[in-house]
Amino acid sequence: MFSKTTKDAPAEPSQPRKLAAASLVAEGVRISGDLETSGDLHLDGALEGDLRVGVLTIGESGSVMGAIYADTIEVRGRVTGIICARRVRLWATARVDGDISHTELAIEAGAHFEGRSLALVPPPAAPADEVPALTVVAAE
Repeated sequence: MFSKTTKDAPAEPSQPRKLAAASLVAEGVRISGDLETSGDLHLDGALEGDLRVGVLTIGESGSVMGAIYADTIEVRGRVTGIICARRVRLWATARVDGDISHTELAIEAGAHFEGRSLALVPPPAAPADEVPALTVVAAE
């Protein structure tokens, strides 16, 4: 009478984001040199050097003097140097001196930003499987 139907499982994203604990650079910690991680980073200390990270949160006491490359950045502290990220958010306590390259930019009232805002053009979508060329056959 009643039958249980099975539904197809939803397709998984091509590359799901790996869940991991965020790294923390605590207030009072000073790092001199480049820093790179594919994970998340919460920075309350100071970094002098370039930074490459997946998701970056710079706390109110945090500061970076150098270039930052990330997917997403939230700035509550100070940055002196360029920022290149897909999503950038400057909170009211942020102070950024340098250019920001982005696809999305949000700036709260009270934030200080001195530099240029450069919109990144998203890369073109990967072409779908190519359609075979049209073949013409002459009729006899």
